[in-house]
Parts: sequence; C-alpha cells; structure tokens
Amino acid sequence: MYMMCRQCSSRRFPWKRLSVPVAASIREASSSRNDLIPVWGGRLNQNSLSGTLSAATFYSDGRNHKENLKESNSLPSEHSLSTDITPDQTSSEQRQRRSPFLELLHQCGSPSDVLDLTCKYSPTIHQVSNCLNHMWSSMKKMSDGQRCYELQLMFEHPEFENLLQRAMRSVQHMCNDDVAYSLLSMVNLGVPQRSRVIQTFLRTCQERLNDFDEKTLSILASALEHMKDGQNVDALKEGMRLVVEVRLPGIKNVLALQTMMRLLGKDAPKELKQKLERKALSMTDQFSLPNVQYMISTMAKMGFQSKPLLKVCGGKIKENLNGIPFNRLYNVLKSCKELLYRDVDLLTSISDHVASTLDIWTNKQLVFFLSVFEDLLFCPTSLMEAYSEKVITNSEALTLKDLLCVLKVYSSLNYDLQHQRQKFLDSLSHALSSYLSKMSGLELLKAVYCLCLLNHFPSALLEQLLNISMLEQLASAKLPKSTERMFQRVDLCLRLDRPPLPQPLTVPSSALGNPILNSPTVNLRLSKGLQSVLADQANAALQEMLVVENFYIIDGVIIKPLPNPTCAMETSSISPAESSQRIAVIYAPNSSFCYGTSIPRGPLALKVRHLKILGYTPVLVTEQHLQPLSEEERTDIIRGLIFPEHASKTRPHDVEHVRS
Repeated sequence: MYMMCRQCSSRRFPWKRLSVPVAASIREASSSRNDLIPVWGGRLNQNSLSGTLSAATFYSDGRNHKENLKESNSLPSEHSLSTDITPDQTSSEQRQRRSPFLELLHQCGSPSDVLDLTCKYSPTIHQVSNCLNHMWSSMKKMSDGQRCYELQLMFEHPEFENLLQRAMRSVQHMCNDDVAYSLLSMVNLGVPQRSRVIQTFLRTCQERLNDFDEKTLSILASALEHMKDGQNVDALKEGMRLVVEVRLPGIKNVLALQTMMRLLGKDAPKELKQKLERKALSMTDQFSLPNVQYMISTMAKMGFQSKPLLKVCGGKIKENLNGIPFNRLYNVLKSCKELLYRDVDLLTSISDHVASTLDIWTNKQLVFFLSVFEDLLFCPTSLMEAYSEKVITNSEALTLKDLLCVLKVYSSLNYDLQHQRQKFLDSLSHALSSYLSKMSGLELLKAVYCLCLLNHFPSALLEQLLNISMLEQLASAKLPKSTERMFQRVDLCLRLDRPPLPQPLTVPSSALGNPILNSPTVNLRLSKGLQSVLADQANAALQEMLVVENFYIIDGVIIKPLPNPTCAMETSSISPAESSQRIAVIYAPNSSFCYGTSIPRGPLALKVRHLKILGYTPVLVTEQHLQPLSEEERTDIIRGLIFPEHASKTRPHDVEHVRS
C-alpha cells in the first residue's frame, strides 16, 4: 500500500510516502453514492469497554476525498461562540483569548453533554479536537458500568455522527497536535478502526509524520499501541520506527521516549533496542518515580531486559515505596516476572513495606501480592508471617478464591510458620470447611493437595474428596492430566505420612491413573561425578535412576555400611537396609527452590520428606553445583555435599547442604 524508503544521507526525511492510493478496506467502507450516508451505521456493542467495537461501520460523504477536505473548516452557525484561533497561535495566546465555548466545554461531565453543546454552538477546527479529547477524559474516572452506559448514549446521540463528519473534513487544517490527540481520543472512545474517519486520520498522520515533533510522535504512539494491525497502522508503525531511530539523540522527554519504546515493542531490532537503552540510561537523572515504574513495564512490553536500567529503577522504587499505590507496585512485580528479573533486595524491600503497612491494603490486594511473589518463586518472609496472623485472627473474611490462592502460595513456597503453623492451618481448614457445599471437585482436590504438601490432613475435606460420588464427578469431568499427579501425591501422603484420621482413607486406584513413569534421563555430569566420588570409597555401592514407590525418581543412591556395625548376633536380625546408610542424591533445577535460598519448594519438599520416612538421607545437587567446572572441581563439590566430613577439602562457598 504505502512504500517507504530510508534516506541515509538525510536526518530530516527518514519517512517518505511515495504514493497515496486509498486502501481497499477504506474503499469498502465508503459508499459510491453521492448522497450523504450517516457516519454511525450500527448499534453500540456492549463489549466496548476495552475501546473497540466489532461490527460497526462508519461512513462519510461518498464524494472524492479531496472534495471533502476543501469544505469549510467549521459549519456556520448563528449561535457560534467560537473565536478565531489559528493553529499557529501559541498556547499562551490561546489562554489569553479563551473562548466561551471552551468554558462551557469544561463544564461538560460526559460525552453526551459535549454532543449537546455542539448542537447549540459550532466548534472551530481546534475546538473539534478539544471536544473529542474532553469526551474521552470525562469517562476516565467512571466505573465500568457507568462507562458502558455513557458509551451507549454517545453512540446513539444524533450529533455524534456530525462531529465525526466535521473532524474528518477538518483534519487537513488541524495542527499536528490536534490530529494526534483527535486520533487517540477516537480510538479510546471505541470508534471502529476500519471506519473512514479513523483511516482518514491515519493517512493524514502518514503524510505529516516527518513534521511531527517529539510530543506529537508520543501521542501518536499511544494511539497506535491500542490499534490492531492493518495496512495503514503497519505503515505508520514502520514509519515511526525509522523516524524514532533517526531522531533518538534529540529526544528530551522521558515519557515520550517510553511511549515510543512501547510502540516499537518486541519486534524492534536488537540494535534499536540497545540504542533506546543507551538513550534511557543517559536520561536517568530526569527519572521521576512514575517514570521508573513505567520504565520497568515498558521493558516488559518490549521483551527487553536491561539490567543497568532495572538497577536504576529498582533503587528509586526502594527509596520511595511509601509513595507508590497498589496498582503501580503490583505492575512492577508483574513486569519483573515477565522479564525474569529477580532482585532480592528490591523484592525483600517490597515485602517488608507491605508487611509493615498491612492495614492499609485490602485483603484482595494482599492476596494479589502473595500470588505475584509466588510467580516470581520468591518467598516474602515478612509478608507471609504478617499475613498468617491476619488469617488466624479472621479467616472468615476470606473468600473461597482467596483461600485457594493462599493455600497455593504457602504450600508452593514451603514457608515454615514455626509456632504459628498449627493455628494457621487449622484456621484455613475451618474456613474451607464452610465452603464444602459450594466447592467443585477440582477446587476441593486442589485444596486437599496443598494441605497435604503442608503436612496437614483435615478429615472433613479428605472424606468429602474421597467420597464415591465426588470421585465419580471428577472422573466424568474432562480434567487436565495434572489432576492425576495431585491424586498420586495425596495417596503417597496418606500411605507414608500416616495421618491420624477418624477412619482409614485411601485413594482408589481408578483415580490414580497410570503411575508408570517415562524413562528417566540420566544427568551425565552428575553420574560421572558420583562415580568419581565413590572411586575412593571402600564398600560403597551406587544405584542410578532408582524409582521409589513407583513415583519418585532418585538420580543416585549410595549404599554404605554403617560406621559402627553391631555384633554379628545382633545384625542377624537386622535387614540390609537398617544395617547400611542410604544416601539419595537428587538433581534439582533452580526452579525447585525459593529464589535466592536453598529452601525447596512444595513438590521437592514433599519428595525430601517422604524419602526421609523411607529411610533415605536426601542430598540435593543444584545447577550451580554442576556448572562447567573442571571434572576435579565438580567431583570435590559433590563429595563435600554427600560426605560432609570431607567438606574441608572443597572450597567452602561451593558446598551447600539443602534440608527441608
């Protein structure tokens, strides 16, 4: 449709429009008749809160596009209160000659009020843009329900059609800021993207792109960010990329830079992302608190992790936590997750801040905080401690959704509540029992599974889950394969932990699915290290990839006689397992631990607990222990983990014992 060429020798014209044919989609949207066709040709879609309408088509005068642009800048009216303010006048001059129309406009509290005003008085070109801007700004603080109602009134208002007609006829005479602001406002109001008015503004933006300043480019970027791909949108985005790359050294406004970064997005070339990073780093002394929060979400939007930028932003956030509201703080954490960025100091500071100000947050906000920390694999110790006390005091205030989320977080992060543990778990179990009649089978299974991970077995919940009718309900539902793994772990807990229940409970084999495991893959570096360790160990044997209880895989089991065997008469009645030490060596990836700690997370903690019950001594080997070192160094580290008495022979910082 539109062709572009990059002028390598010119910094003034990075974007060149070689031809201006009307897009096919626009021709389809316009009428070939000479009669004026209504701009609004459909009813409001009730799902328009997101800023888009699906099945509406806007039309314009069927005459040639250039003829439309030659019409009067504003329709004459005997009631016009407009003053003749041209686009060339400065903002200070405009303020001095403030129009009575603008005074009335600022008193309008909804889009319909604005449209009523335009029925009485004819706005000038600049005031058309003001009307569209005010229509959107008046809706920003409305609730979703009120916004939906006001949108419906706006689209049904007879003057809305006329205002869009006026905007389209005036676009060639608008100043650049007004063109960009009008487009942004119409997109936010839900005017369909394929409508002729939107496409006309997009084409005008293409024609003027080289003349847009930093501010106007930023406004245009905000509009394009909310638009779907299309011929004119794609052409503008590509033009924006070329213009931004050339003008990057001259950008002085942080917010404008961030808006352009978001528009360029994940598809921007790596070299351009690095240029944007260097530009942002050169402007860090200008970063305000909102700037640093927005910069982290901008990097997430781009899929670009810049550790220097994140360090700067994280430092400013830590210093100003008291001034950050929930939404922004939560978005910072979500963006860190998307970027796979975990700064222990930043996360700890946020956890401590939320814990120390617990009373200012709603329960739902606290649950959201806990959930995003769990997504980050980070254990917010101070927050979890403070929140457990809140649960113990008033567990009835938690909804079922809250309870399930809290259980998931505490079981996944394997947080040890110590002396508060029993009170906390009893409070959660009591609250869950009150929802028994409302819980679905899957919700009940998830709740019981999490409680089993926490080594807590409330009989009422277990009996309800293992009731024949509940099991049949779960069996008939099309549930994910992960439900079988949950049932298998619940079964292991009932058999190995042997909780004291009013009546014995077991999980029927029909609910366990197929317990047969896929052929486990041998970790070659660990295997070779274990063999080297045992080369100088007399009477020690190695078994690799052992499957226990038809569920748990052990990478290597080292069997070694006990150091002080009893006399032969006593050992004759002792089994081989009791007369030897069995060390279970388990390879565990980083994701199996709470970030920055050696604390195993839920499933791994359960595996360690059960292996201890079965008589094994678990030893966890992590990714760090198997880093590309020399074979001798790796062997020394593994030896120090398995046989602590030899730890002095290894480097102290390389040896780490992981216990549940």
